[in-house]
Amino acid sequence: MQKKNLRGAQVNHVDNGTMLIQVTSAVGLIPVENARVRVSYTGDPENTLEQLSTNAEGQSDVLTLAAPPLEYSMEPEQTTQPYAEYTLEVEAEGYRPVSIEGIDVFSGELSLQNVRMEPVEVSEENKNIVIPANTLFGNFPPKIAEAEIKPVDESGEIVLSRVVVPEYVVVHDGTPGDSTANDYYVRYKDYIKNVASSEIYATWPESTIRANILAIMSFTLNRVYTEWYRNKGYDFTITSSTAYDHKWVYGRNYFRSISQVVDEMFGNYLSRPNVRQPILTQYCDGQRVTCPNWLSQWGSKYLGDQNYSAIEILRYYYGSDMYINEAEEISGIPASWPRENLSVGSSGSKVRQMQEQLNRIAQVYTSIPRISADGSFGPATQEAVKKFQSVFGLPQTGVVDYATWYKISEIYVGVTRIAELN
Repeated sequence: MQKKNLRGAQVNHVDNGTMLIQVTSAVGLIPVENARVRVSYTGDPENTLEQLSTNAEGQSDVLTLAAPPLEYSMEPEQTTQPYAEYTLEVEAEGYRPVSIEGIDVFSGELSLQNVRMEPVEVSEENKNIVIPANTLFGNFPPKIAEAEIKPVDESGEIVLSRVVVPEYVVVHDGTPGDSTANDYYVRYKDYIKNVASSEIYATWPESTIRANILAIMSFTLNRVYTEWYRNKGYDFTITSSTAYDHKWVYGRNYFRSISQVVDEMFGNYLSRPNVRQPILTQYCDGQRVTCPNWLSQWGSKYLGDQNYSAIEILRYYYGSDMYINEAEEISGIPASWPRENLSVGSSGSKVRQMQEQLNRIAQVYTSIPRISADGSFGPATQEAVKKFQSVFGLPQTGVVDYATWYKISEIYVGVTRIAELN
């Protein structure tokens, strides 16, 4: 992927971050080639920094963009914004234009902006998205405290028999009682990436990012497992209100450092001994709001600085009897991961299935080479896997590990469906 350097002259923007734009049709996961993208500072939208087009995979060049110094995101200083904000205007033949304001770019981090474009025949409106401040910098309502373990023996209570990672969650974009708020069907992994990118900084230590993502996933799966809102008469899984749940932002960007962690561990949640349900792991920023016995986001950052592991960070806040568990089922996939990596020399039905899925994906993402679906993992399959990993932001190892297996399944399901739920 080529790189372009867009420095600009914003005050305090003395470092660089990067951005990769992926444009797909809102109907399926079909890449939009030759989409025209205009980039500007959100604070100076009339001044075009760059105009570019997407390739056959619907991707832009990787843009190098000016950003504030790294140290701004390393201390809870609330007067100086630790990220730059950019605006994209995207147009493509046969699609409604999309405008996205407030895409955040941090020093040293790759920002991934997915743009979903509505075909003109299915939509009459242009899409204008405004991304608000990260919750660590903006002003948002603090979490209303709840019990971390929900009673499940009440009359009429509906609870799943086992922990399942859903394919989609239904996000109510407002408080629970706001009947004017929209509901969105969001892929579970995309939801977690979005929330983590809204709630913490992508520049933080990896163990801190992992600990926070585990807390976000466990909280979310508790809502899924206990059917929390549906038992109250609502038709959604979770809200975007920080007072009740997590901050989720329709159309926002997320970050590669966060995305790769979610891809590696999206089947996990947190549990306590003899408790079947995922724990409702609550948290706060730890600076403007303090929360004894909950995870402190800034505190977790400082523990990461001291080389605490993710589970050590979580036990520091939630207690020594907190454990990382794995969901019994992942919904919406043709077959589960074979529980061992597939690489050169592997063979069998799982290899054949993976090859068949890659070939179907290659019909749409044409830079991925076609291969023989013979059940034998040779050099040609390795190269196809590497290219797939390159296109979809995974480490280019040529090995089908947990993250790659489920990403292949996700994209395969996406390109073979006639239409997305949303």
